[in-house]
Amino acid sequence: MLGNSGRVALVTGANRGIGFEVAGQLGRLGYVPILAARDRSLGEAAVGRLARAGIAAECVELNVTDQASVRAAAEEVDRRHGRLHALVNNAAIAVDDARPSRLAVDAFRRTFETNVIGVFTVTTMMLPLLRAAGGSRIVNVSSGSASLALTSSDWPDEWNAAAYPASKTAVNALTVQFATELRPTGIKVNAVDPGYTLTDMSPGATRTAAEAAAIVVRYATLGDDGPTGGFFNADGPVPW
Repeated sequence: MLGNSGRVALVTGANRGIGFEVAGQLGRLGYVPILAARDRSLGEAAVGRLARAGIAAECVELNVTDQASVRAAAEEVDRRHGRLHALVNNAAIAVDDARPSRLAVDAFRRTFETNVIGVFTVTTMMLPLLRAAGGSRIVNVSSGSASLALTSSDWPDEWNAAAYPASKTAVNALTVQFATELRPTGIKVNAVDPGYTLTDMSPGATRTAAEAAAIVVRYATLGDDGPTGGFFNADGPVPW
């Protein structure tokens, strides 16, 4: 089976969609992908699908909104491998079901707990493992809706929302702050917009999850001369 290059990657929200495809593509590149999922049984089922494709993967139970769950997952990865070469913060929700002025406060809060605080929690708790590997990569899966430059100009009215875009803008800000701190260590941190992709969150899209994942994987496997602290899509830099 593919794998066993000595490189280990953790992908959150990896039992389906873009996260699953990211894990598979990293596995084909020789990484040992660890699929993080809130439900271990779903993670194990996803590992089984990858195994049938010849990819050796692992799973770990991880709920990004539960600090104890994240800590336990980090300890489990530490016991298994003692290091982490790539972290892909992919887990996110999109629950905007009303115009910004009419969105429920609870929906806004829940979005930030998952999409922003979750990214912060996972990153900080996995950081000792990323440091142990040396020269690791962190990719925060963002969105074109995070770009203030784009959404304040020619942006479809039907995509105007409060919670999801604001949460991804906050993720971009976290990306810059972590990249600045970690630049001397060789750890690179970037935000990536995989594009409007056919997933459970966007059933009307045409881009496949595999196509979107390839963009994420590109930045999860950057060479030493690659950028850090940037925001990118398939075509290159995206305006903040």
